[in-house]
Amino acid sequence: MTGNGDSLPTATIYQVAERAGVSIATVSRTFSDSSKVAAGTREAVLEAAQDLNYVPAAAARALAGRRTRALGAVLPHIDGHYYAQLLVGFEIAASELGLSVVLALASPDGVRSTAALDLLGRVDGVAFMAPSGADDAFVARVAGVRPTVTVARGRVEGADAIHAENRTPARELTAHLLAHGRRRIGFVGRPEPGSDIAGRHRGCLDALEAEGLCLVRLHEADPVEGAGREVAEQILRGPLDLDALVCGNDELALAVVARLTEGGVRVPEDVAVTGWDDSLAARYITPGLTTVRQEVAELGALAARRLAARIDGNPALEPVTVGSRAVLRASCGCPRAA
Repeated sequence: MTGNGDSLPTATIYQVAERAGVSIATVSRTFSDSSKVAAGTREAVLEAAQDLNYVPAAAARALAGRRTRALGAVLPHIDGHYYAQLLVGFEIAASELGLSVVLALASPDGVRSTAALDLLGRVDGVAFMAPSGADDAFVARVAGVRPTVTVARGRVEGADAIHAENRTPARELTAHLLAHGRRRIGFVGRPEPGSDIAGRHRGCLDALEAEGLCLVRLHEADPVEGAGREVAEQILRGPLDLDALVCGNDELALAVVARLTEGGVRVPEDVAVTGWDDSLAARYITPGLTTVRQEVAELGALAARRLAARIDGNPALEPVTVGSRAVLRASCGCPRAA
């Protein structure tokens, strides 16, 4: 298997056992069947493993010829349309291959997550979906000992990478707003390096720079409803110096539209708003939300199939990009029939 595990200093099981004050057998059980380990002991082992940057080796189980027949999926959360569809696609494809899925939710506020570490002893391979509690160094280390796929995040050596197209559709969407005469454009989202929203932010900047314009304001916001409402509150508190907002996803955009409308700002007459994902709600609100449609479930399915292939011994391949396309509705200023 390809990977860079040899190039990264790796703690041993003995060091983890010493740090946690337990036997190496207890460390091994924690990562192979944590249900047999007392909760307090398990947490001590996981904490020691995280502190030492330890990843359990896969060799023993492989030599024994045993497989879990399970794929691991690491996500920051499963709220909202995007992550739900990503996971649905992953699970359906895994089921069609006769495999189960073990999910770990890794909080993005940590460098690594005990949830991701705990997962490694229970699966044959891991898909890291979007930026999460696992940083690139940790993902690279996992790729050295487990088949690994990354989805919608920066490429990591030794792991297959699957992306949705972001930069080009975002550039085209922003150019569409410019064609409507919008010149004071803001972006809503948190463009973390390697993330989908970073690509959308870059595409927005590309279109503005081509016209000699600058982004009026970047509203850094997590891609959730509450953050969208807070952005709208900020806009309502000050003078209205924007005439368009490019939002990193539909959840942000829908919340922004709802709160701006409540506050007396007309969409799109005063401020045009666009989203991303083409969620069900985007089609039925008034005005309909201009957005970008991407096959998120297919993205998840492709990740599961690619991960299963890696587990079967296939080498890592070049990154794959899944296409996206704009869906024009009334929130950008198009006629409502569009």
